[in-house]
Amino acid sequence: MALKMSYCALRWQTPDLEPALAELKKAGWEGWEGRLPLDWLGPPERLRRVCADAAMPMVVYTASGSPDQRDWAHMERNKRRMEYAAAVGADCFMFMNGGKPKDRLVSPADLEAAAEGAEQWAEYAFQFGLELSYHIHTNLLVDSAEDWKRYMALLKKAKLCIDVSHAELWNYDPVASIVDFWPQLNYVHLQDYSSTSRGADGTYLPVWCDVGQAASLDFGGILRTLDQRGFSRWVTSCPGEPIPGQEDPVSEARRSKRMREYLRGLGY
Repeated sequence: MALKMSYCALRWQTPDLEPALAELKKAGWEGWEGRLPLDWLGPPERLRRVCADAAMPMVVYTASGSPDQRDWAHMERNKRRMEYAAAVGADCFMFMNGGKPKDRLVSPADLEAAAEGAEQWAEYAFQFGLELSYHIHTNLLVDSAEDWKRYMALLKKAKLCIDVSHAELWNYDPVASIVDFWPQLNYVHLQDYSSTSRGADGTYLPVWCDVGQAASLDFGGILRTLDQRGFSRWVTSCPGEPIPGQEDPVSEARRSKRMREYLRGLGY
């Protein structure tokens, strides 16, 4: 079974979507992950038309902020984003954690409260046939392999996006993490870094690069594991640091071709 490959448009905020998506198609991607504001995307039927014209569906849409934050207005804004994701046929709705407490260590109660918020979001999305996907990320509330395991044990309806680079930074072998969390896995991020260090406060400081540019992870082994286990959801590649003068969406889409060629060289 061929893996489905998409591109993470993480820096796009006000793109001219038609030419940008056309360039993603030329680069060889099958879909894209969107994080854009709703007022820029317009009605769901408009986005469906634009994506259909480019043969480039938006396969994942993301939250604005985190379910760790529980106030009513924040929840309502994200309900609208979940409704939108369902209306355009997204495969899942991705979210991350919020930040850590500023004056103390993260506690089990913090993890429980964050998971409760995620489950509330998942319950709302479920009525539209939409799954949530929790994206692991360093330097946020869940910031170790141990807390990742604790948090995932609290999730019943919300699922998981493993970003293999963040698993690696937590010293959790990405292939092992895919196997260990397989029952909850519904999305995968590929990301690469040329170097990494830790700040005095423990902050992770990777220097991001395009997937394959540094090959800091065993991307071949990761993709083979997904393929051999029959992963049928989306695998999304993230671009590296922006290049001055080439930050616009069309230029980034063209640049993404080298990531796609690297993955094809691995057999995917």
